Amino acid sequence: MMKKLLAIAACAFVALSSVSFGGEYPDISIDELKKAISEKKVTVIDVNGSASYTKGHIPGAIDFRASKEKLATLLPSDKGALVVAYCGGPTCSAYAAAAKAAEELGYTNVKHLSAGISGWLQAKEATEAAN
Repeated sequence: MMKKLLAIAACAFVALSSVSFGGEYPDISIDELKKAISEKKVTVIDVNGSASYTKGHIPGAIDFRASKEKLATLLPSDKGALVVAYCGGPTCSAYAAAAKAAEELGYTNVKHLSAGISGWLQAKEATEAAN
């Protein structure tokens, strides 16, 4: 019985450690993101590529692929400001490139919209197309 408990505790520790130190970013819900957008308290970064961005993206989002080199000039001066990165959906991990770039620039409140653009569209939220 004690061996089982130790094994379970070890597994739990490993799982928690990988979440804490594995480069993961906290998730933000669609509703939380909508609220932050309406309050103008977020910078959103789209990591789906320029062709997808042109067709439709979350309103106000930055095209990461087209602006990677000048990202520092597009993010707010407040390093504690909310920055949210997203890509295609729950199984997409491309968002991490933008989240990591923001983090490397010193941003401390970086989150992930795991629902991605697919979840945004499924929730029947508006998108905007690039000109």
